[in-house]
Amino acid sequence: MSSVRVRFAPSPTGLLHIGGARTALFNWLYARHTGGTFVLRIEDTDAARNTPEAVAIIFAGLKWLGLDWNEGPMGDGTTVGDKGPYFQSQRRDIYARYVQKLLSEGKAYEFEGAVKFKIPKTPITVDDKICGQIHFDRTMDPDLVIQRKDGSPVFHLVNVVDDLEMGITDVIRGEDHLSNTPKHLALFEAFGVQPPRYAHIPLILNPNGSKMSKRDEGASIGEYMAKGYTPAAVRNYLCLLGWSPKDNREVIDIKEVIEKFDLPQINRSNARFDINKLYWLNGEYFSKATLEEVEPLAIEVLQRANVLPADFDRAYFRAALGIVKEKIKLAGDLPEWMDYFFKEDFAFDPAAVTKVFTPAGLENLAKLRERLATLTAFDSATLEQNFKELAALTSQKVGPFIHPARLATSGKSVGPSLYHLLEVLGKDRTLARMQRALDQYK
Repeated sequence: MSSVRVRFAPSPTGLLHIGGARTALFNWLYARHTGGTFVLRIEDTDAARNTPEAVAIIFAGLKWLGLDWNEGPMGDGTTVGDKGPYFQSQRRDIYARYVQKLLSEGKAYEFEGAVKFKIPKTPITVDDKICGQIHFDRTMDPDLVIQRKDGSPVFHLVNVVDDLEMGITDVIRGEDHLSNTPKHLALFEAFGVQPPRYAHIPLILNPNGSKMSKRDEGASIGEYMAKGYTPAAVRNYLCLLGWSPKDNREVIDIKEVIEKFDLPQINRSNARFDINKLYWLNGEYFSKATLEEVEPLAIEVLQRANVLPADFDRAYFRAALGIVKEKIKLAGDLPEWMDYFFKEDFAFDPAAVTKVFTPAGLENLAKLRERLATLTAFDSATLEQNFKELAALTSQKVGPFIHPARLATSGKSVGPSLYHLLEVLGKDRTLARMQRALDQYK
């Protein structure tokens, strides 16, 4: 393992923001690319907002994205690593010791109950691995509060102390923290230690150019989990928010990203979030995934929507999923496409009923049911042949038989290949559903 040590340090606010997830991803990629260590620590000093449930959301989001960490709390109550505690709320004594060190050396002073750090009044250049050399004046900067009147430490102090104590070599974070870096460098210098290397990644903007906030649509990883997005697709898209393989490819395997990823390749300009592009990318992943890969996500989505019964027939479910999978781009659409496979009292689309269940349409449905009842084989090829033969015998095209058959057996006017649909439903279920429609509308 290399000496590179990076960290993701989220505050548990109740959601994992898309920007935070991208920051975690880029740290994870750099650690995996260099063979280094990815550390997770929790900035939970805001006692009013931080709850175990909020911390659990961070664990769940990172695990869903496939971002495993080498050190930190594991989510099951255990901890890995010897640089802890990894919760800031458990590190108060450590911060107090560093505040006392600055006070005793005359580098900080008490002011109205708080403690202020003496900011050097000299210009400084931040050598950023993405942004390049950024100059800061500092000659007019006020001194920095590092401990509040109530004794609680301020973000700037705890951030630096944690990076120092945990041996972080590279700080990869959002560009909105760039202006904090001169303050942090001053603290590292005051503590007499070499600072980490800094790399500030571009902001994520809404399509209209405004900064993406936690309230914006699509801002939370939890939304994509709930809507049935494929984790690999979301991770792929996050990779492209500020980085690219330089050959205009958009679907790229994570193993290749790890191999190619490096900080100087990250774009300097801000990234624009495009939900339509993510939706398209998810469709690419969903269509290429095997049935075995899609099945666990499909079961989770369908059971959450109360579509899939607890005692479902696995073979029947897999057959239904197999013909529906190619038609959709998002697992979250599965309940709408698959609910009629698992219930017999589904509603019929009113607009389709008006258009399809006409006297002629119902007469065709009755003739079709009569013919299908005589079949011994009920596979898609046999069904297609019989549809076409019946159409020829009645001097019609096959459409006037397909449309009422689909509506009768699914309640919908669109869906997967009808012949494959009927094969999956099976003869008994198909005939019963056709009879139900005839009884209700003829």
